[in-house]
Amino acid sequence: MTFKTIASKSAALLDSELMSTGGFTLEQLMELAGLSVAQAIFHQTPPPGKVLVLVGPGNNGGDGLVAARHLKLFGYDLAYYYPKKSEREPHYAKLVKELEDLKVTELKALEDTKRYMHQVDLIVDALFGFSFKPPLREPFGEVLTALKAAREKAIICSIDVPSGWDVDNGPIDEEINFDPQMLVSLSAPKPCSLRYHGYHWLGGRFISPEIAKKYGIETVTSRYRGCDQVVRL
Repeated sequence: MTFKTIASKSAALLDSELMSTGGFTLEQLMELAGLSVAQAIFHQTPPPGKVLVLVGPGNNGGDGLVAARHLKLFGYDLAYYYPKKSEREPHYAKLVKELEDLKVTELKALEDTKRYMHQVDLIVDALFGFSFKPPLREPFGEVLTALKAAREKAIICSIDVPSGWDVDNGPIDEEINFDPQMLVSLSAPKPCSLRYHGYHWLGGRFISPEIAKKYGIETVTSRYRGCDQVVRL
């Protein structure tokens, strides 16, 4: 299926416009994105199943925390690893509290997380999004190396952009880059997804027809059906 992509600069402008003239808050967009990811996983690999969410320090990580909450409520056995908790936005601490209240296991140590990667059915890659720029700081380099190895046994679902990929050009480091079996693009597919050949979903059913037309993505945003927040591309 052919589809329109938007480059990193346009994606940043789209997010900015949604939060200015569009009337959305960052927290709303994060909730909608995380729900979309969880719903795509539910469609692709229904519960029960054992899931590990790898959480990064930015908004992509926030999407992962929201997805983790929904996946727990959908019936999955959940654990998450969040090594660099963000202090930039107080909202992230609230997302963690919500997981605590649901008794979702938080893995504290990297070595425990690496072992756990080989015991799960699916790993959610919520480490870095379209704003990622190298160099890669630890412990994330080690996490990505372990994630690449874990791909042999577990399905990896990346949120928006596979971590470590350049949003426009795709894989940039053979040692750490991996090909997830599943990708959930948010708002609109990014150019790197043209180099992706696994299960590709689009989430983010919140863009108005006018904004979709402005960014040239109305052909993908019009594909949603029924009450689904995602569509398979």
